[in-house]
Amino acid sequence: MTINDDDLLGSILASLERIQYIEPEDIPGIDLYMDQVTSFMDRRLRSTVRNPGDDRILTKTMINNYAKNDLIPPPIKKKYSKEHILLLIFIYYYKGILSINDIQRLLGPVTKEYFDCGKDFNLESIYREVITLEKGQLEGLKEDVIKKFHEAEDTFGDAPESGKEFLRKFAFICLLSYDVYVKRLMIEKMIDEMVNGESGKKEAPKKEPQKKEPQKKEPEKKEPAKKKKEENA
Repeated sequence: MTINDDDLLGSILASLERIQYIEPEDIPGIDLYMDQVTSFMDRRLRSTVRNPGDDRILTKTMINNYAKNDLIPPPIKKKYSKEHILLLIFIYYYKGILSINDIQRLLGPVTKEYFDCGKDFNLESIYREVITLEKGQLEGLKEDVIKKFHEAEDTFGDAPESGKEFLRKFAFICLLSYDVYVKRLMIEKMIDEMVNGESGKKEAPKKEPQKKEPQKKEPEKKEPAKKKKEENA
């Protein structure tokens, strides 16, 4: 038995083809209340969850926590803009591999500089650039999955026949997991370096010049009275 069956590899490749991107044009051009935001995100990202019937895409509690932890700016009069939704999309994908703290550190500079900045180059510009890059990775990603699949297919030649199929699937999962693990380490290291770099740019507090204390004159030593008497003798 091998893991070389069309259903497994074919279903994986098909799932990659079904990845949907939320284009900026798909996002309503008007500000939305929280219920409208959660409905929009659920409708557009439902196909990405593991258990479509049970898993929640986004809840009111999640959104409130994101605002509380400075992942997104607070809403204006309880309404969320298009740029709020763009940030929520970034957070949705990041939270599967990064901690909330790392997401905040990564998105913080982007939000500070480009959220509602009133310029031609803004948060939407960044989002467009990123999804264009991601779309361009799809073919290479499929080739990498196929390569790992066939590498796993050639493993455990000496294993008992009854366990080969499971072990080869296990090897395939290990290869995919290792790839994710290494890339996560790289991402975390880059975030740490970005944060440390920003910290290094901050000017150190200026030290006040130390005032020199006036030198104290040592008191003149008086000779003992006895010695003076001897000299007079």
